[in-house]
Amino acid sequence: MSFWTEWPVWVMVGGVFVAWLKGFLNQFLPAPERARLALGNLMRSRTPPPEDRFRVVLCWLENDHHGDSTRNVEQAFTSIEGITLCRSARIVAESGAGLEWRVNTRKTTRAVLEDWDADLVVVGVVKQPGRALSLWIVPRVGEGTLSRGDWPYVFENATLGRDFGSDFRAELTAVAMAAVAPLANTATRGRVLEKVLTDATRKLATLLKESDANLSEEHRARLQLSYGDSLLTLGEREPGTERLEHAIATYRVALTERTRERVPHEWALTQNRLGTALLALGDRESSTEHLEEALVAYGSAREELTRARVPLSWAMTQNNFGNALQALGRRESTPERLELAVVAYRAALEELTRENQPLGWAMVHMNLGSALAQLGERETRTERLKLAVAAYGAALEEYTRERVPLHWATAQNNLGNTLSTLGERERGTELVERAVVAYRAALEERTRRRVPLDWATTQNNLGTALAILGEQESGARRMEEAADAFGAALEEWTRERLPLDWATAQNNLGNSLRTLGERKSRTEYLERAVAAYRAALKERTRERVPLDWAITQNNLGSVLCVLGERENSTQRLEQAEAACLAAFGIVANNEPSPFRTQVEINLARIRGILRDGGSQP
Repeated sequence: MSFWTEWPVWVMVGGVFVAWLKGFLNQFLPAPERARLALGNLMRSRTPPPEDRFRVVLCWLENDHHGDSTRNVEQAFTSIEGITLCRSARIVAESGAGLEWRVNTRKTTRAVLEDWDADLVVVGVVKQPGRALSLWIVPRVGEGTLSRGDWPYVFENATLGRDFGSDFRAELTAVAMAAVAPLANTATRGRVLEKVLTDATRKLATLLKESDANLSEEHRARLQLSYGDSLLTLGEREPGTERLEHAIATYRVALTERTRERVPHEWALTQNRLGTALLALGDRESSTEHLEEALVAYGSAREELTRARVPLSWAMTQNNFGNALQALGRRESTPERLELAVVAYRAALEELTRENQPLGWAMVHMNLGSALAQLGERETRTERLKLAVAAYGAALEEYTRERVPLHWATAQNNLGNTLSTLGERERGTELVERAVVAYRAALEERTRRRVPLDWATTQNNLGTALAILGEQESGARRMEEAADAFGAALEEWTRERLPLDWATAQNNLGNSLRTLGERKSRTEYLERAVAAYRAALKERTRERVPLDWAITQNNLGSVLCVLGERENSTQRLEQAEAACLAAFGIVANNEPSPFRTQVEINLARIRGILRDGGSQP
């Protein structure tokens, strides 16, 4: 046989020889280079993991000259169900402390996340002597958005042995799954996250309960924080309040060990986390007690996280402080809290700039837009609403569909809300048509399968915009589309799961049915509207949400008035008067507003009909 017929054999032999030669030469390399090559060989495959798994890139741990710690961290991550370790030998060598570290390496970590389509980047430093590990866990969405008290998650001074113990593995699992929670945007991923995080949370609870004197105060405090974070993440994804209450209690215990006198920076970051848990709990309750406590926690954090010392931490806390003020302002009929929220957000933007934190800058613009929109809805002027539109537009400059599709969809949804309100004020259709376009764009990413509750929110908002257009048109098509959208929202906004949202959709459905009943002269629509309003009032109580209760009472009064006129029924008209009087009792002492004017008009009309003996005007 000639060489030309045997060339495949020679190629194979040559490949084996080259591989042997490389291995032979590698043994003479310095230890750090040998370890780096070993990690690279181990993590070279870039086969995409299944959609139900989270992708993690482990970067070389700085100062880990023999690679033992890197391999131990790798083994810990690969043991976590639901996580696939992406194969990358990419090295990120920068290090630092807390939020400042993220600024120093933002472009590097973002490049790793984007290059490898990863959900997390893990970077660390092995500190000599004593082999203590500092580990940063940077999530794709969290990186740059400051969505939790101290992104990225940090392990400080975890003592390393040859292998990590069960406490480290449980803590790492809890922290990693809490970090990827914003990325669990499919039903499958959500189920995986909740299962794994629930198991890790149980293990942490057992460790904290059964740990002996060998556990240092700092280690115990760190376990407490990881436990609280996992409880908070689960609590935010569940309809109940038990996990959130447990998270709050856990953070309070951690604060007894992470005291201000001993570790002021860590104490302040824990106050931030406590505030986040209190805010999440307060949003689900009729009482404002926990919202007020969140305000206090964020205020405490600001005392140590000063602008001069840690500008980005200060900006993040200003943003969180604004969120608590905004939550309280939504409950109150006076605008002071919302005004203060606007001040807090604008302060945050002095340090969270588009250049140094583009996604964080976009996030604060989203929150600013929300506060401005709420203020604008309470005023007769439209300046605040226009400022809100501008804020959402700014957010969309960084929240692009390609980069952060669900954030983009949220910004589109919020922009649609404000455009809808503006269009209603200006009595034109152009702005409301733009709102409908924005909502339908949002629904391209906010699908029912992917994010069912957000899908319901946008369906409700789309229904509102379609109803506004329907009010300005003579036909019934738009109003029928609106009723369909509200009905869709109610498929996911159930009373058991989200009682106040369910009540909102019932109220809105009642509005569209009332208009259809007036247009088509069909009493059945009006009767269904009455039923929808009365259903809404079961959750929209005066004690819980006084302004929303007043709005629904006024709407109920309007439809009862129409029925009373058609039926020439004094009873219906008296019920209508009682409902509108109840609504007026909430706004009687307020400054003039469109809603107060509407209530006064309804009352005058009902009393005029009653005075005329119930006859048609």
